[in-house]
Amino acid sequence: MFHVGGARSALYNWAVARQSGGTFVLRIEDTDAARNRPEWTQGIIDALAAIGINAADPAFEGPYFQSENAKRHREAALRLFAAGRAYYCDCTREQLKERTGSEHLGYDGFCRERELEFVEGRALRFRTPDEGETVVEDLVRGRPIFPNASIEDFVIARGDGSPVFLLANVVDDLDEGITQVIRGEEHLSNTPKQQLLWEALGARPPVWAHLPVIVNAKRQKLSKRRDKVALEDYLADGFLPEAMVNYLMLLGWGPGDDREIMPYEEMERLFRIEDVNSSPAFFDVKKLTAFNGEYIRALSADAFSAACAPWVTAPYAPWPDEAFDPAVFAEVAPLAQTRLALLSEITNYVDFLFLDAPVFDEASWAKAMKPGAAELLHDVRAAYAGATWLADELKSVLTVVGESHGLKLGKAQAPVRVTVTGRTVGLPLFESLELLGRDRTLARLDAALLRLAGS
Repeated sequence: MFHVGGARSALYNWAVARQSGGTFVLRIEDTDAARNRPEWTQGIIDALAAIGINAADPAFEGPYFQSENAKRHREAALRLFAAGRAYYCDCTREQLKERTGSEHLGYDGFCRERELEFVEGRALRFRTPDEGETVVEDLVRGRPIFPNASIEDFVIARGDGSPVFLLANVVDDLDEGITQVIRGEEHLSNTPKQQLLWEALGARPPVWAHLPVIVNAKRQKLSKRRDKVALEDYLADGFLPEAMVNYLMLLGWGPGDDREIMPYEEMERLFRIEDVNSSPAFFDVKKLTAFNGEYIRALSADAFSAACAPWVTAPYAPWPDEAFDPAVFAEVAPLAQTRLALLSEITNYVDFLFLDAPVFDEASWAKAMKPGAAELLHDVRAAYAGATWLADELKSVLTVVGESHGLKLGKAQAPVRVTVTGRTVGLPLFESLELLGRDRTLARLDAALLRLAGS
């Protein structure tokens, strides 16, 4: 699944690429067979497309597959060995622990001068400089400095000769002409090693920008084991892609004028990677939900109906397709649009119109059906049987009936609403009754009276 942090990184890369007339490169790092399936790759492509990043735009390039460049990775490893920038090592973890007295210390350089040749099982290690510093020029974090003496001679090819991610990543960047790398801060610790590899291969490192970590309400890094992190899950819950894009762009960056709700095109124009804050960014689901409500209310009537389609049709709607009436939904949609925070909430607002009988929330039933409710419903049923079936008239009738029972309209509505919709909260009652129709409304009043008589 596509992590929201990956979506944020992709959006920042996309903005920079389009601003500069450059190219956004999608590369699938697929050398780990256990984590590589075609459907997962397609999931990444589909998720990017959902937030507006796709191959239809000339700024998009890819996807490239790392596994297809394996020959170049091996060639680079051998070049580094031939140039004396790497050496073979046959040390085991147990031997290193025995020499250093600790399993936590880095590699001690034991094989540096042994001049070993490749034999199956020997790893290839990069020879890091003993002195000096590696300075990372980072557009977000300034100039992090890493003493070279603190960087161990790290492995660049395994015992079977296959290069590891660090080297493969650098070679791919070189071959694909990457000039700027914008990624999460968890990769910052790899950067001095990658920068050393770039220089050893005779190339100038790219411009780096390491984005702040995204945290939950407890200020813990968002984790798929603990938090909902997949972009697809948020979209499936009814978050609009436009709202997700708007919110994700603001996780670490802002336009500086206290505005938050704005179209992506404007954010892209204002965005500067140098203005991204290096502090952790809080993924506030409540704020995201508020954003989503704003975007839902801003939709045109047709766009809102289209956006709701997945939740009011098969396979997710709780009614059969033949029970759904698009014309009725078009009438009720404007009533629901102002109330939704998530598109998925539409089902509970309109299900009473398309189900044979309402799904009762039992707590709502118990709250509404107080002593006297049966008598009120009996009189409402009698009055509605001959009423003009228009919302204003239905309201007037219920007002009169309620007053005859010593109830103001707000109190009189409650048992009628639960009878018809199954819940105490919902769309405007009288417009709902008009859409439901006289016969179905009277049938539900009859069913409620029978239930009350038997309780």
